[in-house]
Amino acid sequence: MALVCVTGLPAAPLDAAALFHAEWLPRIRQQLAVSDAESTVLAFPPADHGHRGWRLAAVQELARALAPRRLNALVGDSEAGLAAGLALLDNCQGITGQLLAIDEAGMLQDDQK
Repeated sequence: MALVCVTGLPAAPLDAAALFHAEWLPRIRQQLAVSDAESTVLAFPPADHGHRGWRLAAVQELARALAPRRLNALVGDSEAGLAAGLALLDNCQGITGQLLAIDEAGMLQDDQK
């Protein structure tokens, strides 16, 4: 499983989406083109609900382009939570195109707030 930690995005959703698509997306695509990993996970830091839409759309489109390999994303800021979320995704081989918010224990959170 490959992990890409997306960092340095602005707080405003439109600005974050623009920076992600301009700078992170080309890097992610390049990494995916040379990777033989069956699964890739993007890790985003927590952000307010305004970020969910663009993040989910990006993850879903990347997952479609990557098929049959899998791509998902985790949202959280705990190393232990991220490790637990990665283990969950590794054990659930059918999950792809998902944006999952996790807490410090790796438990799924309701990020619709």
